[in-house]
Amino acid sequence: MEIIIYGIINSVSLFLISIGFSFVYGISRIPNFAHGALYCLSGFIVWSGLNLLNMNYFFSILLGLTATAIIGAMIYQFVLIKVRGMPTSEIIASYAIGLAIIESLRCLGFKGMTYTIPQFIEGAIEILGVPVSLHRIVVVIIGILVFLFIWLFTHYTKTGLALRAIAQDERAALMLGIDSDKMALISMAIGSSLAAFAAVVLLPLGNIVVERGYSVLILSIAVCIIGGLGSLVGTAIAAFIIGFAQVISIVYLGARFQMLVALIAIIISLIICPSGLFGRQKELEERV
Repeated sequence: MEIIIYGIINSVSLFLISIGFSFVYGISRIPNFAHGALYCLSGFIVWSGLNLLNMNYFFSILLGLTATAIIGAMIYQFVLIKVRGMPTSEIIASYAIGLAIIESLRCLGFKGMTYTIPQFIEGAIEILGVPVSLHRIVVVIIGILVFLFIWLFTHYTKTGLALRAIAQDERAALMLGIDSDKMALISMAIGSSLAAFAAVVLLPLGNIVVERGYSVLILSIAVCIIGGLGSLVGTAIAAFIIGFAQVISIVYLGARFQMLVALIAIIISLIICPSGLFGRQKELEERV
């Protein structure tokens, strides 16, 4: 029961940290390698709002989400738009920006294990004999709500339908008057705010450290590659695959193998199914 319960919690956590990366790539086909850095940045913005600006917790969270969304939009508008369509340049540019953000946080003194933000709700309960903190239960509920929100947003709003149109067939969407760069800008802002939202939900369970940005990026890439880049359902299913695999490895092998499981999953997925479970990339036999 412990593996099942904490496997679900870990899987939902992986979904939350990776959905922003998947969303941006699914719409604009840009691999945002600054995703992990934006995750950490939002956590420190919320911490600064609470401790340096003496803001209310809710307004600190709002500040973190808004600021990260704006920064994400600026990254696209001033940098990524110049290299869009050049995959290698997109990766190098976004990764360089991510490194710059992380190193800037170090220079500002945000290093060490002393930075924390409070949990939404304190206490714990037992579920079938397994003690679980109330905040982790909130994480699972929020993860389900985020999945539903994104699905409803992309299926029943004008902006969401325009984003789906660009994702499905950019040329046809352009012919219908949909601005590709505007949609990419919006997707980058939303994807960045999703990274910030994941940080707000998950960072109260531990400390805020800049090194977390690298692991968030690796896990996001692993989930998206296995699920299929840009697929919402694939991201959710892959998060559960890796989430349970990590929990099982922690129980039977030790915590040090947790990241190794994600890396091995990437390699196996690329060998067996390069496009992922629900991906649209061309397989080798389709190219030759």
